[in-house]
Amino acid sequence: MMRRLIPVFPLAFAFVAWCAQATLFAQARPFPQPNDGPKGPRTPNIILIITDDLGYGDLGAYGQKLIKTPNLDRLAAEGLRFTDAYAGAPLDSASRAALMTGQHSGHCFIRGDLDVPLRSTDITVGQVLRTAAYKTIAIGKWGMGLENSTGEPFKKGFEHWVGFVDQAHADNYYPGFLWRFEPGFKGINAYQGMVDIHRNREGRRLEYSQDLLTRSALNAVRIHRPAYDNKYQPFFLYLSYTTPHANADLQRKTGNGMEVPNNLPYDVNRWPMPEKNKAAMITRMDADVGKILAQLREYKMDEETLVIFTSDNGPHAEGGNDPAFFQSAGPFRGIKRSLYEGGIRVPLIARWTGKTKPNSITSHVTASWDFMPTLCQIARVAPPRDVDGISFLPTLIGGPQQQQHEFLYWEFHEGGSKQAVRMGQWKAVRPEPGKALELYDLKSDIAEAKDVAADNPDVVVKLENFLRTARTKSDNWPITMPDKRSAQK
Repeated sequence: MMRRLIPVFPLAFAFVAWCAQATLFAQARPFPQPNDGPKGPRTPNIILIITDDLGYGDLGAYGQKLIKTPNLDRLAAEGLRFTDAYAGAPLDSASRAALMTGQHSGHCFIRGDLDVPLRSTDITVGQVLRTAAYKTIAIGKWGMGLENSTGEPFKKGFEHWVGFVDQAHADNYYPGFLWRFEPGFKGINAYQGMVDIHRNREGRRLEYSQDLLTRSALNAVRIHRPAYDNKYQPFFLYLSYTTPHANADLQRKTGNGMEVPNNLPYDVNRWPMPEKNKAAMITRMDADVGKILAQLREYKMDEETLVIFTSDNGPHAEGGNDPAFFQSAGPFRGIKRSLYEGGIRVPLIARWTGKTKPNSITSHVTASWDFMPTLCQIARVAPPRDVDGISFLPTLIGGPQQQQHEFLYWEFHEGGSKQAVRMGQWKAVRPEPGKALELYDLKSDIAEAKDVAADNPDVVVKLENFLRTARTKSDNWPITMPDKRSAQK
């Protein structure tokens, strides 16, 4: 069962207790010897880092001028940067479900932010990689099943887990507890009756959640480093940061929900406080990614580890911040909760030293449901039959990408059901149920400023015909399709 972890004050004592349990998130232990697992770089370690509400334009590698992200910029310089990568949805749980199951939001069981868990029949990346002898670790925000549901992380293929299972819990950067699961962990009684990690007896905030998640990630990498004889069992680390998501409860109380321990290195900038906080959150996250990359170098694991970095959707206008201040959506229209490009086009950086060409850029069109078949091909195991994704491994290693998506599809249901589809240079958006499609030519109009549906009726008809078969019925997230006459108006 999943355990509610309540670390003690001071937190260091909790890590001593963890060490005594000799579990994953404790100090280093002897590297476990594999049974018949793969050896060497035949199947690499995989670290997939996903952030929460980070916009396409929030990183220096994607044009950001004010927020400092040196580690991610260096990762892009050492690897491959995608210009046409998309999230699974413009909001949280649906986006993560698309990533985990390899299905777009018209086929996923989770298509919105209702507290609906993944079903026992839904197969995740973690479950498939377990069949390829990978050790599987998930850290951070989950959002695909509460405790004691069919969607709990350890029921979805992850042997080790620490973090948040629901959205409200993840909002708080100084939580009272984190959920934790490890096989054989029986130390929950050691934490009962002790103060939580939110505030000490004087009311001072203690542990920032991202610091805890980063510490857990570093421990996971350390514990799974190669043994002295270079034999290893590869690991899959899914690290889901909450940065730079806003704390909605704090915003209601103070007007500023961008929660961060300090504003370094922006404390002297004459910016509005929410913008200063947001910049500090992103730079802090960048530094934490840098710690993980430094540890890979220290253990000489660069060539044996594929590192992928992306975001779950576009930038938010929450927490008191204005996404236009930093041009967080880049050159695109829309933000989080929008099916225009700014809501779903996201940064995607991949580095596999020795495999990816340094400082390379690709315009290959991909979406987060492509992660499932890509990681399966890398691990040399077959993906589930019902995936919508296409492996982008050929692009990753600089080869010809013969398979391409004819269509990419999204739907979004908060505030009224909406749909979007991309076909090559064409992008169509249905802004309201039953309305005719808006059509944009991304080749000449990347900002989606001019609706050209009236000038391209054949394209509109083709996209409407696709949309009629793009989705399966969902009782939780229904869509009313327009009839053919209204669709052509």
